[in-house]
Amino acid sequence: MAAVPAANQAGLLLKVQEAIKAGLPDKALADTVKSEVSHAMGADSEPDSLKEMHDGIVYKFLVNGEWRKSTSGRTISNLTPYDETICYEVQACTREEIDEAYATAHAAQRVWAKTPIWKRAELLHKAATVLRQYAALIATPVLREVGKNRKSAYDEVVRTAELLDFAAEEGVRINGEVMSSDAWVGQKRNKLAIVERVPVGVVLCIPPFNYPINLCGSKIGPALIAGNAVVVKTPTQGAVSTLHLGAAFKIAGAPPGLVNVVTGKGSEIGDYLVQHPGANLISFTGGATGIDVSKKAGMVPLQMELGGKDACIVLPDADLELASTAIVKGGFSYSGQRCTAVKIVFATAEIADALLEKVLAKLAKLTIGHPEENADITAVINKKSADYIESLVMDAESKGATLTTPYKRVGNLIHPLIIDHVKENMKLHWEEPFGPVLPFVRVGDAAEAVALANKSSMGLQGCVFTQDINRAILVANELAAGTIQINGPPARGPDHFPFTGFKDSGIGAQGIKYSIESMSKVKSFVINLPEAAHPQGH
Repeated sequence: MAAVPAANQAGLLLKVQEAIKAGLPDKALADTVKSEVSHAMGADSEPDSLKEMHDGIVYKFLVNGEWRKSTSGRTISNLTPYDETICYEVQACTREEIDEAYATAHAAQRVWAKTPIWKRAELLHKAATVLRQYAALIATPVLREVGKNRKSAYDEVVRTAELLDFAAEEGVRINGEVMSSDAWVGQKRNKLAIVERVPVGVVLCIPPFNYPINLCGSKIGPALIAGNAVVVKTPTQGAVSTLHLGAAFKIAGAPPGLVNVVTGKGSEIGDYLVQHPGANLISFTGGATGIDVSKKAGMVPLQMELGGKDACIVLPDADLELASTAIVKGGFSYSGQRCTAVKIVFATAEIADALLEKVLAKLAKLTIGHPEENADITAVINKKSADYIESLVMDAESKGATLTTPYKRVGNLIHPLIIDHVKENMKLHWEEPFGPVLPFVRVGDAAEAVALANKSSMGLQGCVFTQDINRAILVANELAAGTIQINGPPARGPDHFPFTGFKDSGIGAQGIKYSIESMSKVKSFVINLPEAAHPQGH
């Protein structure tokens, strides 16, 4: 094997040391070291199956099984969140190229729908194997595009592989049923209904920037096992990461046209994609833009998750050590850029000071810095997001809230901050910061906390901390949100759990089995018998 060039040896050593310091599990550590060694040895270490995706930092899009450059002649630059330098460029696809993506998807879907389910499952398993094989390599664009630390980026790729494997197994167990007419009063048993689930056709998948691989895999996997084809619109920031998921399916042997991945700005091609007659279902994860999508989609079925103002209610008898740990983990993982992050804390007055003290002590232990250093807190996605978060902080402070530590921002890197004594007249009480800033609200009792939480226009998740399980269930029942965690932080997953939002947080349910059901339709065949027929057991 060729030696690592001398000029690259110091950098390689540093990367390996960082990986060891990060405490990666053995497999992840081995893969990371292997990837870094390959990178240090030069561009030739990249497999040909991934080389064809790009020319330098310019990436192509995937349509009909081919990597192409757009006829528009334009590309879109992606900037790293942490230093705002160009990391990649992606194609600005045209309407004609979108038309072709839909056309080839429909052609491929007609064949795919006739493919045995075990063969569909085989493709998902193969794609999962590809993701595992190249997990360390694919983690790099996740780190560069969306600013996740190396360990989290790697974990996202592996989690997606696990999701595809589970979707494959779940899909082969989705069965229809046979119904008889005599269950209805006055009817004879002379009609039998064979009820099956059939594909919807072509699913338009629109994942968000914060999980550009996993939240795309959570759409593609169920869609394909249900017999559909997909057109994926990548997030603008995170596009190259999502393109690598498309590459995994291509390498795994997906028929041409089954998985198409187009790139471009949502402001330029978004409406055309969602209003296209080729879209038979739209699966969208993102923010308030999804409400506009739902208005423009017409009669097309929707599966949508649009964020949340996830409330954490801490009652007087709560285990404060447990609650404070969950608040820091739930509120500040990936710098708070998660739909299921803790977005607001409601603490009863008698324990508020003690809780806050524990939260601040744990918050002070978080590392802040560059994603390559596996820092806990890294830069938010872009300047627009950082400016918005800052505006919420300034508004709260100007109206009397208490900043528990001085506000600090360097570029897009915002230091973690708890804001105490937040009131209803402050924007931070209602709006989703999507960053490492958490409002702390003091309430008189559980009823007040529930009333304030339910005033939000969103209802994705929430959590309740108490040592009284009866009280926990009563409070959870009153909260208007899709999932209520008891003595744990909000979270999406495990990925086979249902994931659903109330109010403006979404439409329909996700979670592997629920997504398969959402991405299929019920079709029945009724057999009319000349006379009543009753099966006998002896």
